[in-house]
Amino acid sequence: MAATAADDVAPPTASGYLDPSYWDERFGKEEHYEWFKDFSHFRHLLAPLLSPSLSVLEVGCGNSQLGEELLREGVAGGITCVDLSPVAVQRMRDRLAAQGTKGVDVVVADMLDLPFEQESFDLVIEKGTMDVLFVDSGDPWNPNPTTVKNVMKMLECIHRVLKPEGIFVSITFGQPHFRRRFFEAPEFTWSVEYSTFGDGFHYFFYTLKKDAEEAES
Repeated sequence: MAATAADDVAPPTASGYLDPSYWDERFGKEEHYEWFKDFSHFRHLLAPLLSPSLSVLEVGCGNSQLGEELLREGVAGGITCVDLSPVAVQRMRDRLAAQGTKGVDVVVADMLDLPFEQESFDLVIEKGTMDVLFVDSGDPWNPNPTTVKNVMKMLECIHRVLKPEGIFVSITFGQPHFRRRFFEAPEFTWSVEYSTFGDGFHYFFYTLKKDAEEAES
């Protein structure tokens, strides 16, 4: 359960979500919050994709407990959680240490410049992280050039670190008619499918599976 309602700690304007200092301040005060519902709401969609040997990367972990949930599901191939906020990363490290939880590595990293080798992970997950890049995008049918550049940069990084036949899961507000133009860009060798979950208001659960044979770059 969230310790604080998101609306109570929202920045004055939507563009504030792009300011790293906002997240440092928020994570310094907030113990736990799950964007777009917690694991129990989409477990039926994610669990079939999991296996003990998977190496997993969570992009934009914040103070989520998704990493621990994946451990409980039996993922043992290595779970790496990254966030741009050093405050979030340290607090998550402290939480895991206090619990005696092993098997989750928490790293300060920029989703637009992931510090991992090519084809490092079997599964990459982002939950609400990409949505931050759209907060000041302008017209959703024609996002501004900065938004387009950053979204594509994020996807390029994820595609690079994903192994052949690996899966990228994106959990988002973003409807297919707004997201497909990015996911289905010609430089990406993944197929795109999606499901929805939620009562009343639906969230989108995109599954992007990378081709088995990756062209040499």
